[in-house]
Amino acid sequence: MSASERVVREGARRRRRPTKQGTVLSEQLIVETTLRLIGEHGAAALTVRRLGAALGCDPSALYRYFRDTDELLLAVADELIGRTMRSWRPTGDWRADLRALGLRMHADYLAHPQAATLTCARVTGRTHEIRSVEAILGVLRGAGFPDAEAVRIYHVFVDQTLSFAALDASTLVLTERARAQEVRTWPDTYARLPAETHPNIAATAGVLVPEMDRSGYPAALEMVLAAAAARLGHVRPTAP
Repeated sequence: MSASERVVREGARRRRRPTKQGTVLSEQLIVETTLRLIGEHGAAALTVRRLGAALGCDPSALYRYFRDTDELLLAVADELIGRTMRSWRPTGDWRADLRALGLRMHADYLAHPQAATLTCARVTGRTHEIRSVEAILGVLRGAGFPDAEAVRIYHVFVDQTLSFAALDASTLVLTERARAQEVRTWPDTYARLPAETHPNIAATAGVLVPEMDRSGYPAALEMVLAAAAARLGHVRPTAP
């Protein structure tokens, strides 16, 4: 029997007996355990043997919930999206709503940097992702963007957020030594370059060094929102 044939319906998945740790397996429990293990071990956590040991069950039991570890990774990706969507409350102000959602998405991914590096590029097609796509398009269409513009802005907004999340997460998962070196490079190298050979760096070093010590995402998000607002002024129908 193939792995796909072993996956059973949600209602039939519940174990009749608790695991060795006294818990009853569920898709949510497996996803949360996987997310925790990824935070501790990175991609190495995505093995049925390690997950089975953490859950106190036979590794083969996991195939009743997920066809393979890639499907499990997609569920983890969707769980991260779900955590953001559960805490986001739209207000009706499209620009404020997208700002709040983008910043929240970025922060939620950085709270799980190991998982972010594994999931930011994935399309899950699962419940929470579908809800997020519907919600963002709803914000844009409700603001008056024509459908083609709404889709284009949605695409840029989401890809920008996920790209910065992956970039910033990749820094957080560096070793302490590597991260310390990254931090030191700007003041120790760039701030000391002479104006004779590097006039532009030298002239801006006082601003450049502190700027590069933080994420560029908030500023990039504001640029996208400003561009979208300007575009809305061109495409929104005006009253005669």
